[in-house]
Amino acid sequence: MSNLAIEYENDFFIWITRNVALLRQGRLSEIDAENIAEELETMGKNQHRELINRLKVLFAHLLKWQFQTDHRSGSWKGSIVKQRQQIRQLLETSPSLKHKIDEKLTKAYANAVEYAAIETGFSETDFPQTCPYSLEQALEKNFYPGNGG
Repeated sequence: MSNLAIEYENDFFIWITRNVALLRQGRLSEIDAENIAEELETMGKNQHRELINRLKVLFAHLLKWQFQTDHRSGSWKGSIVKQRQQIRQLLETSPSLKHKIDEKLTKAYANAVEYAAIETGFSETDFPQTCPYSLEQALEKNFYPGNGG
């Protein structure tokens, strides 16, 4: 095991610092390529998970807004705005996250239904089986399903 691989296991920050220095110096044969590749792959997966999670929270709050009209609050609206901003930022900095977006929307919506059901006390079957919102609608600044907004 190389010194860098040992540092990877023992002190992640030092490992990053040394690999960054080696990359900037063009000393590519000395970098810990295997662990760098693993970390880069993990970063990509984390962005994917973050997008799905943020869509889940957004969809859950849109569902609650639509189906629990007597409980609408500024807090829900704030959460909707925050998720929209974060999703837009993710998609702006990593447009390729839109790849297979329909699959991500489907997964996020299924999770949102479960989440909204728990938070509202409704049954999961009380909500639409498929996502009633397009990505464009969900991210639209003034879109709030149902009456009022």
